[in-house]
Amino acid sequence: PAVFPLSCAVQNYSWGKVGLASEVARLVASSDPLVQIQPDLPYAELWMGTHPRGDAIIQDNRIPQKTLGQWIADNPACLGAKVKDAFQGRLPFLFKVLSVNTALSIQAHPNKELAAKLHAQFPEHYPDDNHKPEMAIALTPFEGLCGFRPVEEIVSFLQSVPELRALIGEVAAEQLERSGSDDPRGVSAALRVCFTRLMKSEKKFFVDQLNMLVKRISQEAAEGKDTSGSNGDLLLRLHSQYPGDIGCFTIYFLNLVRLEPGEALFLGANEPHAYLHGDCVECMACSDNTVRAGLTPKFIDVLTLCEMLNYTPAPSSSKTFPATQSQLDPSIYLYDPPVPDFTIMRIEIPSSIKLYLVSAIDSASIVLVIQGTAVGTSTAAASEMTLRPGSVLFISANESISLHLSSPDGMLLFRACCLL
Repeated sequence: PAVFPLSCAVQNYSWGKVGLASEVARLVASSDPLVQIQPDLPYAELWMGTHPRGDAIIQDNRIPQKTLGQWIADNPACLGAKVKDAFQGRLPFLFKVLSVNTALSIQAHPNKELAAKLHAQFPEHYPDDNHKPEMAIALTPFEGLCGFRPVEEIVSFLQSVPELRALIGEVAAEQLERSGSDDPRGVSAALRVCFTRLMKSEKKFFVDQLNMLVKRISQEAAEGKDTSGSNGDLLLRLHSQYPGDIGCFTIYFLNLVRLEPGEALFLGANEPHAYLHGDCVECMACSDNTVRAGLTPKFIDVLTLCEMLNYTPAPSSSKTFPATQSQLDPSIYLYDPPVPDFTIMRIEIPSSIKLYLVSAIDSASIVLVIQGTAVGTSTAAASEMTLRPGSVLFISANESISLHLSSPDGMLLFRACCLL
């Protein structure tokens, strides 16, 4: 068999949505009725791929290998000739579902050059030498912080949030206020100084300033005043999740991006970001390298983060990544980021279609069912497969599957692959 169902690893990180409020938990429970969902446990991530910390288990007793990683190692041709050569016989991407209840850390992912250096110096914190570009596609309304805001927005906060200005210092604040749009390198340099001063400020000093700010905003909100000039709602929300954390101040530097279902965010190397709330599918290069600096109890590396970031300001609207509808098949919307490691297809099969072909491509792919039910048949599968929300299939390169739809509302699938 070269097409088979997978059972995928769940990560119960503390920031995840709890019990059946989590899309991850709902998908897992739907795909396997024997799974007991714990009502008070966070179900944060579903990992679909071959990462050693969550290698998918093959659900086909005719296949001797237990996990997808082992099977691909023994059958590398399944990747497709180009993918196999380009990525040394390994699946180049990790596909995920995330259910975010409280903010993830302020983080960025290194490019290949920096990843190799960090891994050589600090292997315990940076477990591999790969880059980690990633793309998130919203399943429910989704919020995150991403990339530096336009300078005029940051300057406006510096003028209306005295506690922020105190942390950054008058000299750096004025340098940013004076930097002109005709000198982008000057702007980036001033922004780097301001952000680094914030992130490196003395713990006791920033906790005092943060407490003053939270107290002031809480009072203004209680009096019915508009606190949007200080980004009040988001500040109070993050402070309630991570009291006394320097990350609370990053909302004055980073764009707040809101995605509707089907909208996407692409995060290249060195782009600062933090997911805040919602459910999404995510695809990334197969790496676990993350440089963190706040909104987290994990290891933080402020120096590396501040040195590596891309300090190019841009409006939040520039962060969403468009999908293009396929010319060959109007059910397919393609999210094709500017990196070779992965592409995602959103496949929306209308209720009018009862037989749909998931077509062959020259790459191994992983398919996740979000909505709808079908029976899948393939000449490369051992037997027919029942598909329902939460079902995950591995499809070897150049193999296809026929879906015999049984649900009245059509289907929604996501397919991760590598289109070189």
